Amino acid sequence: MSAAASQLAAPAAKAALLCEALPYIHRFAGRTVVVKYGGSALSSAGPGEASLETFAEDIVLLRAIGIRPVVVHGGGPQIGELMGRLGLVPEFRDGLRVTDAETLEIARMVLVGKVNREIVTAINRHGPWAVGLSGEDAGLIRAEPRDPSLGYVGDVQSVDPSILERLLRESLVPVIATIGSDDAGQAYNINADSVAGALAEALAAEKLVFLSDVDGIATDPGDPSSRLSFLTPAEIAQLMSRGDISGGMIPKATACSQAVERGVGSAHVLDGRLPHALLLELFTEEGIGTMVRQR
Repeated sequence: MSAAASQLAAPAAKAALLCEALPYIHRFAGRTVVVKYGGSALSSAGPGEASLETFAEDIVLLRAIGIRPVVVHGGGPQIGELMGRLGLVPEFRDGLRVTDAETLEIARMVLVGKVNREIVTAINRHGPWAVGLSGEDAGLIRAEPRDPSLGYVGDVQSVDPSILERLLRESLVPVIATIGSDDAGQAYNINADSVAGALAEALAAEKLVFLSDVDGIATDPGDPSSRLSFLTPAEIAQLMSRGDISGGMIPKATACSQAVERGVGSAHVLDGRLPHALLLELFTEEGIGTMVRQR
């Protein structure tokens, strides 16, 4: 290849990618996309891995081309880190953190006061668009206790998306910490995957996207070649009944299945460590993760 041809190759590849993305941009313009950004993704990125800044760029790009992104975030690792610094030992039952009053206070501090602000700040470096919220704000997420033995761990009882719809009409980007409250005002920490699914349903989202630390739903988590590119809710139910979906993938797969069954266009599980994974999944023909949809 000549020097001139080499200089043109990279720009030509970028132009081809933009052309491939064009029909998807037209299709999704004006639609809502709910993105769950995991707490593990907020940790320091390794070499070649996506950072919070990369994620913020993707969200800003979605907004710039007319898509309505809504960000839902977790923060489990950050909660555990602060508890460790305070000399507290987390207790887990069936993968859920037992949350007494002190742990709930720490969770609110981390999720609302730290993680939420970091994401909002990263997006707002590109313009004044991101607005940080908790599920406690404006009655967004009504919670109910999951199990008395778990303390203040809750499930989503209902969602009032009014505040989100108002923000989206103003072309703002809601960033939501997953603390909800009951009728008496008692706060509960809620699984972020479940919240993302419930919000996607309430907003009649076009897409629900989980940025995880795996590259999709696989029949064997230890074998990348077993990743499934497309699944239906019925197929997810079969995999779960056989035990092929387990551990931390259960709430993601469940949220994907329920959201699609309740009107969300499609749900996706991606490896959020891959730079610009969100854009590659939404705007290329092949995609990079697992898509859940009705046939």
